[in-house]
Amino acid sequence: MNDKSLDLDTYIDAVAAALGLPIDPAWKPAVRANLEVSLKLARLVDEFPLPDETEPASVFRA
Repeated sequence: MNDKSLDLDTYIDAVAAALGLPIDPAWKPAVRANLEVSLKLARLVDEFPLPDETEPASVFRA
């Protein structure tokens, strides 16, 4: 186990405790795997360069 997965395990434990959400130890590897994928996708979005003049998408209401 590397330092990164230890950090995620600590984060998962802390967030679960803060939310009062019990996590069965058998499910912890799956929770960690999903969090790793979510963080990877978030990094891709965060690293995508946008010019300063980019406008947010319009909101249409019916």
